[in-house]
Amino acid sequence: MSTRKRVPLSLEFFPAKNSEVATKMAGIRKDLSVLQPEFCSVTFGAGGTTQAGTFSALREMIAEGTAAASHLSCIGATRDSIREQLAELKAMGVKRIVALRGDLPSGYGVGGDFRHGSDLVSFIRSETGDYFSIEVAAYPEVHPQAKSPAADLEAFAIKANAGANSALTQYFFNADAYFRFRDDVRAMGVEIPIIPGIMPITNSTQLMRFSDSCGTEIPRWIRLRLQSFGEDTASIKAFGMDVVTDLCERLLSGGVPALHFYTMNQSAPVLALCSCLGLTPVAKERALTAAM
Repeated sequence: MSTRKRVPLSLEFFPAKNSEVATKMAGIRKDLSVLQPEFCSVTFGAGGTTQAGTFSALREMIAEGTAAASHLSCIGATRDSIREQLAELKAMGVKRIVALRGDLPSGYGVGGDFRHGSDLVSFIRSETGDYFSIEVAAYPEVHPQAKSPAADLEAFAIKANAGANSALTQYFFNADAYFRFRDDVRAMGVEIPIIPGIMPITNSTQLMRFSDSCGTEIPRWIRLRLQSFGEDTASIKAFGMDVVTDLCERLLSGGVPALHFYTMNQSAPVLALCSCLGLTPVAKERALTAAM
């Protein structure tokens, strides 16, 4: 099978809840190492609630020789708490941060010194100069809390111009939304790379729940097809593989700078996708079989 020209890839994980899962995650990361990711990021819970697990996963990744990136959310945080976290990240060798406003956990008072993701980006730059490479979030289908599409574009431009190196998008299934967003921010003078976030489809119930909560649109035809499969997991995965492969093909043909995969702490779906796209030497049949 022919292999596509090297396209930079990155992978996102969420922190393990216990030592048993952490051991399993080490194996998953090893499986995915064949993709030679540019970096692997670890999510950060609302209000920093998973900080210990996030930092533990980062240390494990660094010990494995992986370029690790930490998510860092600022809503509800103080300058002192973020300053301490930045110092800890520097001490462990992390050089990349996914800077986010984040969400407050239920029952948490607003407070804090930061209101927007752009405030966090500015603070990181003022405290650490160019030490960290900073990724920010982008929403091709408009942030669910934005007052309007225009307001969302303006907020993104402010965040990017505060010192971001690149942006990672929320996942989506409509390539036109990505290209329109990219063109709109380019017209505003924002030149940082905008890397599409890719979500494999393996579980329709989970996907619909996530999408409803984060504002991602599942096109009607995709939603109906997924619903028609009922509990037929194999058909859901096969259909999902076709849909997301076609999406990635269109994005790559349109010149995206890289792909960022939301792994959901699984290796098989991402390996299968990359194999279908010619982005890995792993045999396509082997990867597809593993994904089922």
